[in-house]
Amino acid sequence: MAKKKPPSKSSPPAKRPTAPGEDRGYDGLLSGLSTLLDDARRGAARAVNAILTTTYWEVGRRVVEFEQGGKPRAGYGEALLNRLAADLTARHGRGFSRQNLQQMRALFLGWEIRQTPSGIFQARVKQPGERPPPTSAPPAIRASATSPFPLSWSHYVRLLSVDNDHARNFYEEEAIRGGWSSRQLGRQINSMFYERTALSRNKAAMLTKGQVPKPEDAVTPEEEIRDPLVLEFLNLKNEYSESDLEEALVHHLESFLLELGGDFTFVGRQKRLRLDDKWFKVDLVFFHRGLRCLVIVDLKIGEFNYADAGQMNMYLNYAKAHWVREGENPPVGLILCAQKGHDEARYALEGLGNKVLTSTYRTTLPDEKILIAEMERTRRMLELRPAAGGNEPKKEE
Repeated sequence: MAKKKPPSKSSPPAKRPTAPGEDRGYDGLLSGLSTLLDDARRGAARAVNAILTTTYWEVGRRVVEFEQGGKPRAGYGEALLNRLAADLTARHGRGFSRQNLQQMRALFLGWEIRQTPSGIFQARVKQPGERPPPTSAPPAIRASATSPFPLSWSHYVRLLSVDNDHARNFYEEEAIRGGWSSRQLGRQINSMFYERTALSRNKAAMLTKGQVPKPEDAVTPEEEIRDPLVLEFLNLKNEYSESDLEEALVHHLESFLLELGGDFTFVGRQKRLRLDDKWFKVDLVFFHRGLRCLVIVDLKIGEFNYADAGQMNMYLNYAKAHWVREGENPPVGLILCAQKGHDEARYALEGLGNKVLTSTYRTTLPDEKILIAEMERTRRMLELRPAAGGNEPKKEE
């Protein structure tokens, strides 16, 4: 009689027999627990956002109060915000840039908190011609998750872009009534939903249709928890969007560029910037002492395309307006595309407008071929790292 072969190590364990109806019961349990956890995550994000928004309103109130009762003298308000941005960032980390403080100030000037006859505090858009909003937020609200603001800070950042007070009030009310995500609110503002509704003969039908969300409006519980605004408020780092390979390449490129010579000075890593209501992240920022300019490095896992060049141009324009100091040359961009077998490195120099400066940049900065070779070598080392058990790619002799 032939011997029975033992099961191979790679074969999955035998499935335990289940009683009739057990799978159906388990599926219901699993579904219920998933819903419970998703609701809890969303609730946690809402609680943080409630405290965040009310706190930012109070920050705006104190800034306005410091600015002589809301009437800042010419140039004084800007100087105050710049100083506060530097000092608050030093103490509390990200989230307190000059632009963010301007939005907190605008939130206070645009919304007022009033107490209803039942004792509940509610925030609403300040209407034109009304008296100035109260000068302080109720202490009980500031210290708890019971916020007078029913929407998230992301919603209010988006609403601040609406100049028309009636339109702003309309969008806020519809977002509250329909439970709009910040994405749905942004889509409706971009599509001029207020103007289209005002011109429509059947306004009720327009409002009903506007409440129907689209698939791209959905925000998952994970996205709500990982919202950059929430993470910054809690002083937590956002490391979720980077793949292991990209993270390792960025780390190594930072060391490699610093080893090329004494001209590169490290400025920042994963440096974030916000344009309108969208967040962007620059992988590496250096200052080149010889060229006296910022070098912005953006790494892409994949093939180079024209969108990458457009995005880098946007980064450079932002850096020129907000990061470049007096006496420095315009920033230069370096796009590194790490596609297996087709690595590329390109400098963004076309927008400089100065041929002498462009020529100097090209002869001073590292050659693209050197950067490509280093990326390819680093990739090979990283791919071999799990098998070798090492932590960092070693230099080849």
